[in-house]
Amino acid sequence: MRRRYVPISYSRIVLLKHHKLSQGNISVEAYCKEMEMALIRANIDEDNKAKNTHLLSGLNHDIRDVMELQEYVELEDLVHKVEQVE
Repeated sequence: MRRRYVPISYSRIVLLKHHKLSQGNISVEAYCKEMEMALIRANIDEDNKAKNTHLLSGLNHDIRDVMELQEYVELEDLVHKVEQVE
């Protein structure tokens, strides 16, 4: 059914949006939610390392610099620590 109603270019557009996603002026919480929604829309199943790397790469530089010194394993730990840094 999805093939019938969703244009072929939709998955490519959503995937590009996911790769270009960055925090910018929005809060960390909003950025994390937007990243999760982009993953769901693009139907991507990334492992934890890839999600963590993608989340860190899109953060603002000052937050990213602080987070490079922190230890984390799970995505939830990372998000919690990033919210504390913000």
